[in-house]
Amino acid sequence: MRHKKSGRQFGRDTSSRRAMLRNLAANLITHERIETTDAKAKELRRIADRLITKAARLGKAAHTPQAELTAAEKAKRLHVERMLSAYVPRWGVKTDGTKIDVVEKVLVELTKRFEGRPGGYTRATKLGPRRGDGAPMVVIEFVDAAAPMDKSLPEAPEAITAAEPAEAASAS
Repeated sequence: MRHKKSGRQFGRDTSSRRAMLRNLAANLITHERIETTDAKAKELRRIADRLITKAARLGKAAHTPQAELTAAEKAKRLHVERMLSAYVPRWGVKTDGTKIDVVEKVLVELTKRFEGRPGGYTRATKLGPRRGDGAPMVVIEFVDAAAPMDKSLPEAPEAITAAEPAEAASAS
């Protein structure tokens, strides 16, 4: 029985599962929207929200330039940087090939973006079953991102204005 044993196993040993979740978290931070299975997204949500909350607890010191911080604020920021980099890889690569500092993005960009928000930084939107094995697929993204377009629905045609039918009738 699995009483009081939280977290999904994914049929992997601890180090493989931890590596998978670390890379998913880094990719979510780097790209801000990833497509994965429903179960992985639910576990990733727990991790991503904790990482952002750790950085957000610094307050303004998280996104203030180093030169303007006091010695105590510098020490607190360094501690949070080390806690974050102990979990996620320091560097990520965007789709265009540019390198991005994942820890700095959490500290500077995401803490500023989610300032004053008490939690719930991610959203998971269901896409449907995966073609190969039927696994339920999800897009997980940060809540302030635009809603994803459904790939299965065609683009909606532009609406016809009220003036166009009258013009078409008078032309014939």
